[in-house]
Amino acid sequence: MAETSDNVKTATDAKKAPAPQVPRQSGADGQPVMRLLMDIPLTLRVELGSTRIPVRDLLRYQEGEVIELDQDENDALDVYVNDKLIARGEPVVVDGKVGLRLTEVVSAAERLENINEGGPK
Repeated sequence: MAETSDNVKTATDAKKAPAPQVPRQSGADGQPVMRLLMDIPLTLRVELGSTRIPVRDLLRYQEGEVIELDQDENDALDVYVNDKLIARGEPVVVDGKVGLRLTEVVSAAERLENINEGGPK
């Protein structure tokens, strides 16, 4: 596995880690606040790579052309939720569908911190 930064744990570590402590504050109806948030939809995005191109090249593209990206073939793909990095993984195919096996996961504590602070993208 590639090197990990201080704020990223391997998927194995994430399975062993206890769930983060969530404040037990209650909403107006007496339900814990986190329970109220569990059904809010989030946008999950997996980034394959990127590149910068001039408009002239973009306008010349035709079907079948290959666009070279900055990602190396063995690099893990970044997983973002609402534009916040939460994990990295490798592509897999399961029953004919594309999926992602998580290989590194940002620690739960840091994910909560990023939510509270509007953390870095």
